[in-house]
This record gives sequence, C-alpha cells and structure tokens, in this order.
Amino acid sequence: MSKPIEDYALLSDLESAAMLGRDGSVDWLCFPRFDSPACFAALLGTGDNGFWRVAPVGAGACSHRAYRRDTLVLDSYWETAAGTVRVTDFMPPRGRQPCVVRTVEGLSGSVTLRSELKPRFHQGRILPWVRVTDNCTVAIAGPDSLWLSADGPVRTVDRTDATVLELTVPAGRRTTLMLAWTPSHLTGLPAPLCVPPETALKATTDFWREWTAQCRYEGPWREAVVRSLITLKALTYAPTGGIVAAPTTSLPECAGGERNWDYRYCWLRDSTLTLSCLLRSGYRDEATAWLDWLLRAIAGEPADLQAVYGVEGHRHLPETEAPWLPGYEGARPVRFGNAAVGQFQLDVYGEVLDTLYWSLRAGIPLESHMWSLVNSLMRYLRTHWREPDEGLWEVRGPRRQFVHSKVMSWVAADRALRMGHLLGRNGASAQWRAMRDAVHREVCREGWDAEQQSFVQSYGSSALDASALLMPKLGFLSPDDPRVRGTVRAMRALDHEGFVRRYAQSGHGADGVHAVDGMHGSEGTFVACSLWYADALAATGHLDRARETFERVLGIRNDVGLLSEQWDPGGRRQLGNAPQAFSHIALVDTAFALQRAESAPGPGAERQLT
Repeated sequence: MSKPIEDYALLSDLESAAMLGRDGSVDWLCFPRFDSPACFAALLGTGDNGFWRVAPVGAGACSHRAYRRDTLVLDSYWETAAGTVRVTDFMPPRGRQPCVVRTVEGLSGSVTLRSELKPRFHQGRILPWVRVTDNCTVAIAGPDSLWLSADGPVRTVDRTDATVLELTVPAGRRTTLMLAWTPSHLTGLPAPLCVPPETALKATTDFWREWTAQCRYEGPWREAVVRSLITLKALTYAPTGGIVAAPTTSLPECAGGERNWDYRYCWLRDSTLTLSCLLRSGYRDEATAWLDWLLRAIAGEPADLQAVYGVEGHRHLPETEAPWLPGYEGARPVRFGNAAVGQFQLDVYGEVLDTLYWSLRAGIPLESHMWSLVNSLMRYLRTHWREPDEGLWEVRGPRRQFVHSKVMSWVAADRALRMGHLLGRNGASAQWRAMRDAVHREVCREGWDAEQQSFVQSYGSSALDASALLMPKLGFLSPDDPRVRGTVRAMRALDHEGFVRRYAQSGHGADGVHAVDGMHGSEGTFVACSLWYADALAATGHLDRARETFERVLGIRNDVGLLSEQWDPGGRRQLGNAPQAFSHIALVDTAFALQRAESAPGPGAERQLT
C-alpha cells in the first residue's frame, strides 16, 4: 500500500536524491543522477520494486522527525517499549561516488533495529547479483553496483531476495550503515566507505549551515523561506547548475489516474522565478550557475528551443512507460522521460528574454554573443507569435491561442527593448516596439471577457486560467488597472476550499476527457497558483487576504516543510511530484512580495474586491 506523498522527506547530494518515508524506508533513489534509472522504486510500486528500510523491529512510522536546523540532515526518533532510538539520515555533498549514510544512536534502553536492503536496478525491475566481500554486501546488475557497509556489530538474518541485518544499540552506542554506488566495472571499496561517519556528518552539516547563512530574508516567515531555499539547492545538479522540477516521476495529479509525468528535468519557464528567488535571497553564485546552464541548453536555432531539457542541457528525453510498475496507488501509466520536449510553447521565449534582462539588471555579466541571441530569438518570435501552441500547462489536447503565451510574447519584446536601452543597442527597436504594441492590443481585445470582467485562458474561450494573475507581476498591466482588479475578483471561481486551481475542472466531455488538457480525471489545486493569487492580492492592496492565502499554503507543507505540486483540499493530502521546485520558488517569491508590500503599503491598502 502506498504511503501518503507527504510522508516523504528529501535527501540530496546535489546530483541525485532519495525519498525517505516516516517508516524509515528509502522508497525512491536514483544513482548517480536525478534522472538515472531508479535502484529503489517502491514509491511507484511495492517492496518488490526496491527499497532500503532501517527501523526498530516491529515498528511502524517514527514517533517524530525533523531536519537539523538549516540543513538537509534528517533525524527520526522511534520511542519503543525497549527504549528510544534516533536514526540520522543524510547524503554527503557529492565526492567521488554518491552515498546514503544512516547512523543509528541509542538514546535510552536497548533497541534492536532491522536493516532490510532490497535493490532493484533499472527502474525497480532488475534483481541484482548479491555477494559479500571485505565485510561489505555488494549488489551488482548491468552498469550499477551498490555497496553496503556497517561500522559496528551487525548480524545477517536473511539473504534470499533481500539483505536483512539486525543491530542492537543500547543507550550511548552509535552504529552507521553506509550505502554507496559505483559503476559495476570498478573494483575495490568506494571512497565514501573509507570516510569516518562523524567526519561525513560534520562536513555535511557545515556545508548546509554555511550555505543557509547567506540567506538575506529576515521577515516573519524565515523558517519556511530557508527550508524552501534548501530544497531548491537540493534539487540543483551541481556540475551544471541545472535545477530539476522535482526528484520524482509519476506521482499522480489525480489519484489513480493518468496525469503522471516525469519531473526530473529542467524547465525553462522556471528560469525567471528561479533567478529572482536566488538573487533576492543572496545566492548570486547559484543564480549565475543557473543562467549559465540556461544559455548552454538553448544554444542553437531559435526554432529548436524546447520547454524542458536534461540536467546537462541534453535535449533527447524520450517518454516511455514502465508496465512492470503498478504505479503510486495504482496510478498508471508510470512514465520516464517527458514528451513536452516536442511541444511548441511560445511562452518559453519570453521566459528566456525575461531571465536575460533581469540578469543584466542584477549586474551578472552577459557574454558579448548574448545580444546576437536576443536578436535571433526576436526574429523568430516576430514571425511566429500569432501561432497557437500547447501553452504554459503543456496540454496534450489541440493547440490554442493561449492568452498567457501571448503575454509572454509581449514580455519577450518588452525585455528585448529594455536590454537594448541598457546596452545602447537599439537597431531593431522599432520592429520590437511595433510587435510589443500589437501583442498588447490583441491580448486586450481577444483575451478579455467583458461579461466576466476578466482575462480568460484562450481566445474565444470563457474558461478562466490562474496564469492571468501573473499579468501585473510581469508588467503587462498595472496592478491598479481595472482589468487586473476584475481578473483577480474573477479568480474566486477557481477557488476550492481556499486554494486555487490552474483552470476550471468541469469541462469534461461524454468520454471523460477534459476539454482543455485532453486527459481523464480532475486534478487538485495548484500550489504555485495559490501563491500567485496571494501575490496579486498584495499587489492590488489586499494585504490581509494575501497573508491569509500565503499562510494557508504554509499550513499544507508536510512535517518537514516540503510541498508537492498540488494539494487536494477534500482529501487533505498532497498530489503530484514532490518536493516541487516551482512550489518552493513561488513560496520564497511571495514571502518577499508580502514583506515588500507590508513595508510600503500604498493608499487604500485594504480596498475590497467588489
């Protein structure tokens, strides 16, 4: 039986990630990269698809758990009849090989714990060959090998389809288990197994605390902001600076449904928010690394620009299905790869140019050839901005004239003009200005619904879309514009028990297929959209409601401060891939926006949306 998504905590070494349940089981782990085939995939199936559990014999979920302050080091406590024990889990920032470290410490009494290791390579499918060598258990299959070692006395209980060890820890004793990955063709102990566990723990703790000490945010929600920034850092692929949308795949947006996607890649549309989030928070090096990744990834013809790339900037992300995995709570198909790479999404051109502009404004030096890139992107966009596309939400139905895509085309032209002004290069400014004005007129004419007094999702549609809340943030219209205020009022129709959906979920045909996205079933509310709503409320002077909305989102984080992509208010549960970078980026952005609005509120700060 699948555990709730909110039961999982994140471990990361800045190149790969593990998902650890409250019962002490690592149910998802990809080595050596975020997008590598999983060696533990119980998250998307059963124990037969691979896991590694360390917990007291006969125990269920831990009594309580928490990350150590300002770190990604997790302490889980079990209070049993025999005594109390703490398990400390972490992944040291990457050395030569990735590893997971699990230190068991007796706090009172004497507790017997069981370590059950069942690796299943290639997405939970391949049973490895297991052998014991040099006091280590080694599991090998194809290109992968896992090495398990202990620095204290353990007893092998079973080695049939899993390696089961038992260890007894009285009060004051510590025993560490370490699991390291190496390519199977290498011989000898992996380097992490030769490092004293205390050294690895101190180095990991110091790394995270030194990193979080750079955070500039000092407002009332500092704990939530710091945890979100740590999560964002944890989802960063350190060698390139790319940031994955989430460390997981196929956690469903609709329980038991088909809305299951692989998010272990880097989306361009996250770029501006990511850059803004990092720069505001004091992380210039990370912002520069993300920008460098972006520029390498998009190199080439503008027509070939993709919405999503791999962590190293690779373009080929073929989407496949894994029929051997039953899926999270039966949600199928389980997908690896993402077909969004083949979609036409106009908004990404605006995202890229917006990111370049704000980088320039922040003083991040841009290479001289970047101006050629700006001209190249704008030449393409001037020819193609009127075309329909799959849009922000990557619909798998027919292409449409999505309003947000047109707004982002306006953003592209606007930012190109602004960059030209800053750099003293205005050669194509007349053409860009003409395009910018034409897009603005068209959106205000074709994307506006006079009856609802709101912008809508696409031309000729009456459907609302939460992306319209971004218009004032993007500068398309002033927060004081009556059309912005009308749109914010209209978004109440997307409210579901205090949270905001991406778009209306009632448009299903007789075959059960949604009219907008071409998929079966209804999804939950979208965490980032609820935060956009808080931003829009603050921008239009409704600070009390903005704070309430923001704090409502804070209330749905799990016990260790993590957010998934979506929230089901009825079931009081998280949905979608987790933890979601977009949700945590939006949280940080909203915290700064509220702090800014509260420090300098405009006149009529609590005007009613009537």
